Amino acid sequence: MITIFKLLRRAFILVIIVMISVPGYALAKSWYAAHNPLVRSADAVVVLGTTQNDGRPGEALKARLVEAKRVFDIGLAPLIITVGAGAPGDRTTEAASGRAWLRAHGVSSKKIIAIEIGRDTLSSTKAYVVKARELKIKEILIATDPFHCLRATTMANDLGVNSTCSPVRTGPNSLGESGLRYLVREAGAYLAYITLGRRGIHISDHLGNQGFLVKIGK
Repeated sequence: MITIFKLLRRAFILVIIVMISVPGYALAKSWYAAHNPLVRSADAVVVLGTTQNDGRPGEALKARLVEAKRVFDIGLAPLIITVGAGAPGDRTTEAASGRAWLRAHGVSSKKIIAIEIGRDTLSSTKAYVVKARELKIKEILIATDPFHCLRATTMANDLGVNSTCSPVRTGPNSLGESGLRYLVREAGAYLAYITLGRRGIHISDHLGNQGFLVKIGK
């Protein structure tokens, strides 16, 4: 006969297993997506925004723009979409600074769409998905950091746009430069999204490495 003590012990062990296995699953999946990207042709390449300085892309954003231009130049996508709003007090936006950089590096303005909306991954994804539907874009290729690939593509796929990721090869968030801290952060953000974000609890990542902001509702 199973005693209450044995039941409690089994329950405790089960909780410990879940506490270890679930974060481990998120870490492993984020690592695998970063190291084994599926890069294929698409209707557009999307550059997810990050820090810009008075119209000049920061190093992380520049790396994403370089990757977007690379896949554009080799013919994997005929259109580049830059996404991202500005921080309070900014004179411009992440999307606008990205567009300006691309134009300065030889991409025709007719081949660039700037969506100046979004201070975090989910709100930026929602913004470009709306535009994608308007333009009847079904396949997108996301230019972003390797460890960000899993979360970015998961959100896009959840919103009905088929997505793959082309991770940056240079910059501070490339595989050669970013480390365990970024992987852990992204794995945690991915886990928060699939457990809470899909249920309408928005865990915003716009605070960067300073933390996360929780918003209730979609």
